[in-house]
Amino acid sequence: MAKIGGFFREYLKKQPLFKNKKALQASYTPDEIPHREEQMNHVAAVLAPALRLDKPSNLFLYGKTGTGKTLVVKHVVAQMLEIAEEKKLPLSIVYLNCKMKRVADTEYRLIVQLAREFGKEIPATGLPTDEVYKLFLNHLDNKERLIILVLDEIDQLVRKAGDEFLYNLTRINTELKNVEISLLGISNDLMFLDNIDPRVKSSLSEEELVFPPYNALQIQDILRCRSEEGFFENIVAGGVIEKCAAYAAREHGDARRALELLRVSGELAERKNKQIVEIDDIDEAEDKIEKDKVFDVVTTQPKQSQIALLSIFDITEKNTNHQPIFTGDVYEVYKETCMKVKLKPLTQRRVSDIIAELDMLGIINAKVISKGRYGRTRDITLAIPPSAVPNIRVNLKEALNL
Repeated sequence: MAKIGGFFREYLKKQPLFKNKKALQASYTPDEIPHREEQMNHVAAVLAPALRLDKPSNLFLYGKTGTGKTLVVKHVVAQMLEIAEEKKLPLSIVYLNCKMKRVADTEYRLIVQLAREFGKEIPATGLPTDEVYKLFLNHLDNKERLIILVLDEIDQLVRKAGDEFLYNLTRINTELKNVEISLLGISNDLMFLDNIDPRVKSSLSEEELVFPPYNALQIQDILRCRSEEGFFENIVAGGVIEKCAAYAAREHGDARRALELLRVSGELAERKNKQIVEIDDIDEAEDKIEKDKVFDVVTTQPKQSQIALLSIFDITEKNTNHQPIFTGDVYEVYKETCMKVKLKPLTQRRVSDIIAELDMLGIINAKVISKGRYGRTRDITLAIPPSAVPNIRVNLKEALNL
């Protein structure tokens, strides 16, 4: 114990590398958001009528992970709330992340959480969904106000709960006398609205905006701004930011990933008692993040996703001629593996959805290919280093008791 105490005392004597580590986290909202002025202005223009207490159009934002969607919304919303407070406007803006378990992974939980945001406690289970809506709406309608409801990663909720709740949300305004609600949905899935009920789509997506991926130079700008806030002066060696940006640009222009890479590089350098973050720290951080990410996916995904991923690994291993791997190939191996695990196989369409989810998680690349009148399929390749596959396969087999 004395040795550990000594270690901590020595640690506190060292000069830290980080000035403000929060600035290197994805959840941090900086004062300036480079290369998103156009998107910010668009979101602001759509939401601005709310400051005159006119209901803004529903708005949907699309783009891959790390393209600044949430950041832009939080920035615009913060400015709006500041003005609303100054002018004492009855404007409420509620932000919910639909990926958070126990917050919004079913329609029931979503409404319970929304009710809680407005000071109404509803039992977490046990009531019919219609009754939950009624309690929520009665409470909401007790005074005049305008509400903007921001649902981040809304595609995740639709996957788990179906799209009926979206229809119910768009109908809420007809049942309220004193309140108007606008929806702002944020989705990582560009095809999200193509797969939902047409009647929901027509009433939901009045305005849409796509966030393009950042290129390497744009990510460099973002990293420079954040590293100036995050690290003390002269801590980041030359070439480090460029390499971080190159890694992230290779993966769909994900600025969030670039920030994580820079932060983890700093943490690893600090652990080695280095005074500076160097290029070799990035390589080590990349390796660590990749392994951690894949391990998390492997251990936290449902069994059906684990079986689909194991099937892709099995096909890739046998595919010595590097032939294209399609959804149908994966489905055949997936069905065999389901029999071994004694699980009922899902339909090929649902397995195709799982493959799309694994693509979004960055474990595989699944490019949609049209086969004309034969429909669409996905051309599947691994997005993780081949050297990482054996360990992941072992973890998968253990998780599935194979």
